[in-house]
Amino acid sequence: MKERKHSTLIILLGLSFGMLALTFASSALFRLFCQKTGHGGTTQVARKMPTRVEDRVITIRFNADTQRELPWEFKPLQKAIKVKAGEVGLAYYHGKNKSANSRVGMATYNVTPHKAGIYFNKIECFCFLEQHLEGGQETDFPVRFFIDPDIVKDHTMDDVDTITLSYTFFEFPKNERKKDLPL
Repeated sequence: MKERKHSTLIILLGLSFGMLALTFASSALFRLFCQKTGHGGTTQVARKMPTRVEDRVITIRFNADTQRELPWEFKPLQKAIKVKAGEVGLAYYHGKNKSANSRVGMATYNVTPHKAGIYFNKIECFCFLEQHLEGGQETDFPVRFFIDPDIVKDHTMDDVDTITLSYTFFEFPKNERKKDLPL
């Protein structure tokens, strides 16, 4: 009987440890899942440039939002552009710090329809990087991208002729910023 209780205790402790480990790893695993599948409109980061350009033309629309607490003006400099599948596109967003103080922001992104995320490849992007703007400072943020030419082979994408790339800027928390090391 003691041996059975001991085995049960070991199994329960092992399961508890495994669940705890999964809890800590779940965020990273979900991010990896989204990057690999395009789930939720997660775009791809280009590992290599496209080797061909297809005749299929897709309209890319641009959207910009800013968290209410971040006193920035943020907008796309073009409403939309047309690119062929496999052709590299370049677009710009414009940011302005409307406050008198230095502010740090960070942008997140997604594309809609969400199923297009797996084919939308970013080459250059300002997202997930700290963006510092001094009081009153303005800047343009480039984004270079392409639509994977294999989109023409995926018949579930036949109804997609417009993809919207949307960025939202959030104020980057001060406690998250890199701290100066003491001398």
